[in-house]
Formats: sequence, C-alpha cells, structure tokens
Amino acid sequence: MTISSGIHSPLYEQVIAWDNLRLAYRKAARGKRGHSPAATFEHQLADNLLLLQQELSDQTYRPGEYVHFYIHEPKRRKISAAPFRDRVVHHALCNVIEPLFDQRFIADSYANRVGKGTHRAVDCLQAFARRYRYVLRVDVVQFFASIDHAVLRRELARVLRDDDVLWLVDQILGSGAGVLADTYEMVWFPGDDLLAVNRPRSLPIGNLTSQFWANCYLNPFDWFVKRELRCGAYLRYVDDFAVFSDSKHRLWAWKDAIVERLAESRLTVHEEAAQVIPVECGIPWLGFVVYPTHRRVKRRNIVGFRRRLSARIDEYLAERITFAELDASVQGWVNHVRYADTWGLRKHIFGTIRISDR
Repeated sequence: MTISSGIHSPLYEQVIAWDNLRLAYRKAARGKRGHSPAATFEHQLADNLLLLQQELSDQTYRPGEYVHFYIHEPKRRKISAAPFRDRVVHHALCNVIEPLFDQRFIADSYANRVGKGTHRAVDCLQAFARRYRYVLRVDVVQFFASIDHAVLRRELARVLRDDDVLWLVDQILGSGAGVLADTYEMVWFPGDDLLAVNRPRSLPIGNLTSQFWANCYLNPFDWFVKRELRCGAYLRYVDDFAVFSDSKHRLWAWKDAIVERLAESRLTVHEEAAQVIPVECGIPWLGFVVYPTHRRVKRRNIVGFRRRLSARIDEYLAERITFAELDASVQGWVNHVRYADTWGLRKHIFGTIRISDR
C-alpha cells in the first residue's frame, strides 16, 4: 500500500514505503503497547500510518514537541521523549540508513549496534587488559549536548548523498536543536568568532536517531585512532573509550593527539580523568571495575540498586506493583551484574531481605 504523491529517490522511497512504516510502528511500540501514546496511535493504525506516509511524501512532515524529564541513575540526565508518531519516523529512517553506516564502523564500537552491547564491550576491555600493561581511558564532556549539527550533517551527507533523505534528517536534527542548552557550557575552539555561540548543537537523549548518530559523529575519530595513531587496542562505547599499550610514553602522546583531534569535532574531554594507569589498578567501565583477572561492580551501582530494591519492595507491599513487576526489576539487575564476580554480593544482598518483616 502506498499513496506517494511525488517522485523521490529510491532510498527515500524505501523510508516511506508502507511495509517499512509498519515495521517502524512495531519497533516503536515494542514494550509500550499498553501505554497511552502507543495505544492511541494503534487505535487508528492504518489511518495514522497513511497520514504519516502522505506527510513524508509531500515533505510537509514536521516533528512535534518533546516531553522532558530527568533521571538520576547513574547520574542526573535530561531525557527528551518525542511524540509517538515521531518515534515511528525515527525507526523508519534508521531501518533504511543504519546498515549503510554500520558497515563503515570499526568492529570495536559497541553501543547501539546489533550483536554488540554493554557486556561485549566489557569482554573486549578485559581481553585488552590481559594483553597490555597500560590503559588510557577517556570520556567526552557533555557529549550529546556538545554535538555540533553542522559537523554531524556533513558526516551524514558524506555517506547518504540523497537530498530527500537529508531533508528528513534536517527535520529531525532541527527538532532537537537546543534541547540540552541548559546543560551545555560554551566552549570556544580555535577560529571561533562571537557567532559560534549560536551554532545549532545537541541531540536529545532518548531519540533512537541520537544513539545512532552518536556513532556516526565519532566514526571518523575511531578511524583516526586506528589508522593514523595505528592503535590496535582501542574500543568505544558511546563517548567512553579506552586505548591500550605497553608503553606509557606512547599513551601520553596519543592522549595529546586525541584531544586535538576531538577538538576538530568541537568536543572536549574530562582532562583530570584521562590518565594513563596500569591495567592491574582496575579500569572503571560501564558500571564495572575491570581487572585482567576479574571484575567488580562499582559501589555506586550497588548502593543505587539497594535503594531501588527497597523502594520496589515498598511499592509491592502497598500493592502498587505486582510480584512479577518486582521480580522483573530484580532479574534485570542480576542479569547485568552476573557478568562480574558477584555471586557473594548477590547472596549477601538477597539473603538480608525479609519482605514479611516490612
């Protein structure tokens, strides 16, 4: 089924094709069909998809307003939720263009990619820690708030080269301009004039496109580390990355080159945390502290889980959630921390719980 009213590029026709929009709806609704926005859209699903297809075909589609809220684990972050119909569009776009970029990414980029993820990133980090003596771990300051739209669009256009698809990219990109302005502290780079303060920047944390575009944004940097620095032991998860070597001197030199290269993408690093350390000291990484021989869970993770568990138990006893919901929250944490040496920790935490006494 299609009601396309214009002549578009073959790539854009794939984006707005009926089957792709149906698939995009199913992905956007996954796990959310009981929530009001998804249920409302599903109530007149065919009509809503047809209208969305028409707007995309006519290029009259405009994204709606975000709803903002904050989360505090593991740190305070502003989350921006797009309207449900916009999330369908995000999936429709990513379904088509993500494979074009993914084949260009390095193997050791682990965030938001099929077959990758947190635990494989931890496995890779530990494998490097067993082979090398030293590590340089770096993370970017206010990464999503700092992403520069002109830099990102240039990288997307280098691969896409399709005016229709880039039009849709511009709609989504423009809708997120400034959503993190309250968290961004202005950084001046060489060559900036006073107009630099007005450069469109930031990607909404919460958008599927933001997660995907974060990898696109740093992909040239990944290849810089691999090809120009000739580093064979490098991995990245979103804006956290680690570089390994047997030479401290080489890592310190690489750090200077990394800081300089990231500045070309208008990014800065947490200088105090970017230190060269022996791998035996333990590497903080995605909620764990990773050693060559074992892994531990960060204390902050444990404290946060204890707090959440206590709150969930209170909700269960007050009959605000079911036992299945309580159990699901527990199993989610267990499935994460079981990738570390936590048998004793789990036994201690759950052995001290007495729901009947509360």
